[in-house]
Amino acid sequence: MKERIVFYINRIKAGRLQEMWRQTKWIYQYARKYWFAMIFYTCLGIFGTVVSLGSSVVSKDLVDMITGHQTGRIVRMFCVMMGLNIGNYLVNMVSSYASSWISMRVDAEIKSDIFSKILVTDWESLTNYHTGDLLTRWSGDATQISDGVLNFIPNALIYCFRFISAFAVVMYYDWTFAVFAFLGMPVSLIMSKTLLGRMVRNNKRSAQMSARMSGFNQEAFSNIQTIKAFDLIRFYVERLKQLQKDYIKMKLDFQKMSVGTSLILTIVGMMVSYACYGWGIYRVWSGVISYGTMTMFLNLSSTLTGALHNLTSLVPSAISLTTSAGRLMDIVEMPREDYSDVEKVKEFHQKNKETGIHLKLKDIAYTYHTGTEVFSHACMEAHPHEIVALVGPSGEGKTTMLRLLLSLMPIQEGCATLYGENGEVAMSPASRQLFSYVPQGNTMFSGTIAENMRNVKPDCTEEEIVEVLKLACAWEFVSKLPDGIHSEIKERGGGFSEGQAQRLSIARALLRKSPLLLLDEATSALDVATERRVLRHIMQDGYPRTCIVTTHRPTVLGVCSRVYAIREKRCVVLEEGEVDRMMHDF
Repeated sequence: MKERIVFYINRIKAGRLQEMWRQTKWIYQYARKYWFAMIFYTCLGIFGTVVSLGSSVVSKDLVDMITGHQTGRIVRMFCVMMGLNIGNYLVNMVSSYASSWISMRVDAEIKSDIFSKILVTDWESLTNYHTGDLLTRWSGDATQISDGVLNFIPNALIYCFRFISAFAVVMYYDWTFAVFAFLGMPVSLIMSKTLLGRMVRNNKRSAQMSARMSGFNQEAFSNIQTIKAFDLIRFYVERLKQLQKDYIKMKLDFQKMSVGTSLILTIVGMMVSYACYGWGIYRVWSGVISYGTMTMFLNLSSTLTGALHNLTSLVPSAISLTTSAGRLMDIVEMPREDYSDVEKVKEFHQKNKETGIHLKLKDIAYTYHTGTEVFSHACMEAHPHEIVALVGPSGEGKTTMLRLLLSLMPIQEGCATLYGENGEVAMSPASRQLFSYVPQGNTMFSGTIAENMRNVKPDCTEEEIVEVLKLACAWEFVSKLPDGIHSEIKERGGGFSEGQAQRLSIARALLRKSPLLLLDEATSALDVATERRVLRHIMQDGYPRTCIVTTHRPTVLGVCSRVYAIREKRCVVLEEGEVDRMMHDF
């Protein structure tokens, strides 16, 4: 006995119970908003239990009347029993509807809340998770919690009431039958204790495997062109088959445990039922109880056993709930971005809207979580009506610099300032409202061209859309489309060439009318002449825009006001002669 106590104390010290309690409190923040609905659902369940017990008592009286030839009351009692059964059916229907309504509301709220929190999570921390894993956590784990919020506490109360009320009825008519209600309890408790650790491990394995499957499917379907181009079809089919084998093996392991558990509990339940049945026959044969009472006891025995098993089944439900909560907490408890100065940045923007906004970096430093140092004492500046270029070999930090400017990653040392004729603000996540950004690759969404444009400015007119398409040299091909700006763009820019998609992306960025524009290799798919025209249009626009471009092609440097080369973790201003040599040697 002493060893068992020490074992449980060590388990508690290990932190499992504390962790489950912390996860339960996290779930409570969502559940507490639906207390009224949960109370209503619980009341329906308790009322259904009362109706069911009433049906058992009425059925007892009906059997006694039939065996006692009391024909005068049979029809009336039969009608009462039918009424109770119909009432029980209606209660179950209402409970089912209420359950679905609450689950959907909680599911929508949790997913909306988690989605918004993921979007404001520290970018570098978030990149540690595969998008398939994020999707599994956001969809599967959130649904698990929304279902459990309703099912756990109300059902615990309902099952407890069902057990206690049925036990009270049995005690009232014949206390000896109450003994049989507890015969299966030791087995259920032992099974729960034995399976607790396995359930925790199995739930984590299942979630990890689902994330792997989701990630594989997402990447495969989004890269079908690459798979075909490299003739990787057989390779990916084999990878899928292996993942499916691993998944099936895992599920079969779970199934074996479930089958073994169910078999033991079923055998115990059958033994309890048969013992109840034999004891009932003996009591009837002895003349202690009537046939009707024996029938009622058999029904209530099933109710007692079922309620006890249902209470026991809440243990794996609790484990699944807390496991899902823990997986979501891993995401939402990562560092958050600070948007506290949103209003200050808006005010700064309004004061400097007509004259433009300057950008200045002084002695900034940044090192990735992996330990890779990218910048040390780097300095850079850019001003309205300028195009400033960042050049350098791949991997030297050009894209990282743009991410720092967007505050996707926090500057660890130094000073990053946005200033104008009327004040200044420090760069922060809130200052992103001052930027337009065209990243590398295809960033168009499925929908029409106009819908893509209105993603950044919902109230824009068609004339404004056409204007920015002309600035980005995109109107020359959009105007030839049968539906013009209402032409459909497929997933990932399908239906348009890479160069056309880049020009559409630039047009969308220009439509936002942000004082700072970042172009990350955004003209790489354009020919040199079109690239120059796009940049010249941006310069001649008249809007006081500060533009920063990263490029591998020196041919565009001739239209830039200043060129920075990233060297030895710093930004070095190139002399005009060096820029000319780069353009000549390209």
